[in-house]
Amino acid sequence: MIRNAVRIETSPPTFDRGIRTSRLKLLARDNECYLKKIKLCDAKLSAMKLKMTFKILTTSILTLTAGALAPTAFAQSRADNTVILDEAGVQNLRIETVVADEETFETTIFTIGRIEEIPANRSVVSSRIAGRVVELDAFEGDVVEKDQLVAIVESRQLGDPPPTVKLYAPQSGLVVASHVRLGQPVEPSQELMDISDQSTLWAVAQIPEQEAAQVHVGDVARIHVPSLGEQWIEAKLARFGVSADRQAGTVEGIFVIENPEGRMRPGMRAEFSIVVDEREFVLSVPRSAVQGDPSNRYVFVKDFGLDHAFIKSPVVLGEENEQRVEVIRGVFPGDEVVTRGSYGLSFAGAGSGMSLKEALDAAHGHEHNEDGSEMTPEQRAANARAKEEAAMRAAGIDPNAQSGGISLPLMIYAGVATLLALVLAQLLWNAKRTKSEGSNA
Repeated sequence: MIRNAVRIETSPPTFDRGIRTSRLKLLARDNECYLKKIKLCDAKLSAMKLKMTFKILTTSILTLTAGALAPTAFAQSRADNTVILDEAGVQNLRIETVVADEETFETTIFTIGRIEEIPANRSVVSSRIAGRVVELDAFEGDVVEKDQLVAIVESRQLGDPPPTVKLYAPQSGLVVASHVRLGQPVEPSQELMDISDQSTLWAVAQIPEQEAAQVHVGDVARIHVPSLGEQWIEAKLARFGVSADRQAGTVEGIFVIENPEGRMRPGMRAEFSIVVDEREFVLSVPRSAVQGDPSNRYVFVKDFGLDHAFIKSPVVLGEENEQRVEVIRGVFPGDEVVTRGSYGLSFAGAGSGMSLKEALDAAHGHEHNEDGSEMTPEQRAANARAKEEAAMRAAGIDPNAQSGGISLPLMIYAGVATLLALVLAQLLWNAKRTKSEGSNA
């Protein structure tokens, strides 16, 4: 049985050892390539970190420098935009201020028009008989009462004396026209006097057609009649006119206004601000407070810490009406803005009063910088040292010292720049070393 068994051939040991050696070489080669790729990725990552660190440090130095310079820039801006007056200057400019506040703001349509007589308030005096005027008791411009005797007409009928007819005022009002004289013959068809009741009048606004759709019966308007000064009258729209003006492109809006003192007359010019919308809690200031050209508007705000000091504050404006202007930016609620005298403040120079430094020194009891900012301890020490040196020179003593102090912003800038340079040098050296090690490997 053993002799007849199949003989199994096996590979020689030398052949298996060669295969294993080849596999180990291939594996070592793959590992070497993998390590090279890892080192290359590390080098790229180091370069990216270097760029990112450079950006962060650059941003930091700019931020720190801006932060250090910001107070100085603000103080200098305040000094340049502050006008300080003495008591006489305030009185000469007649300075008046109001407090800026958030309130209801009205959107209005501005238009012009005229004061007109109400047709139903006009009456005529006439005679029922033919004759001549023998007595005349009212003349043009006189104010008469209802049933007041205004004229007597003698009849042409025979008689000794001839019969007469007394004429009375049909209503109270103003005699606006008289067409008769004493002794003048009259006829029943003749108008002798016109009497107008002008205790109420029409204010007729010429509303542009493109804006008429925003106006409705019952809307309130503020009416300014220049002949009455700065007085404003409020009235509601009673109705529209029966036709439009083709040439002017306007529609009449009729407002009924009271005229108890009789100061208004038909034909007077009137200005209308018709309210078409309202918004709550809108910060606004009077129109008289705003100065400057359309691209550079500003107001003067009273300094809260100094007497007779006013700060020129640039503003961004929104909507406006005939009285107020919306302020979007530049003024805060509670600020006192100059109304009367703001135009004169625009031309008030530095010579109109003391400087900002002098005013702040007097108000606070200690010294300030020329731009009005508070002195730092270093600045106070340098100022005291400068005064000592000046006193020594005045006494003929050489202080043998120089006051060449470096400003705080410059010191911060130099320190951060130095730190940035050191960190960049370290990062560059690390990157170069990593690259060198990668190429050697």
